[in-house]
Amino acid sequence: MFKVAGVSTLNGVTKVRFANDLTRVKMLAKHGHTDIELRDLPHAMDKPEVCGWLKESELMQVPHFADAINAAYDKYHLVKVTKKPEVSMDSLVARAEAVTAEQPEGWTTVNTGTEETAE
Repeated sequence: MFKVAGVSTLNGVTKVRFANDLTRVKMLAKHGHTDIELRDLPHAMDKPEVCGWLKESELMQVPHFADAINAAYDKYHLVKVTKKPEVSMDSLVARAEAVTAEQPEGWTTVNTGTEETAE
């Protein structure tokens, strides 16, 4: 949970910054950051909530700040949806037949008791 957030630029790249107090400004400046704009948050927030709050702030009026805030918002609000491929019984049988048809040289088929045997 963070109490301070904003943006800063380092080597031409502007990013959203998260902190617990405004002394972070000194550290950012010491390490060469420019355009440092940090704000006290109304209450402690997590990163997705901070990004939503920043989207409503006056920092969105500055184009390169807005780009950084939108990028952070997208990053922290990303919903991962993975759809598993549908598997049918026919596709499973086809895969099993393909595996048994490609028996390595020197291997023999063993009767598991389910096959008919010639006697």
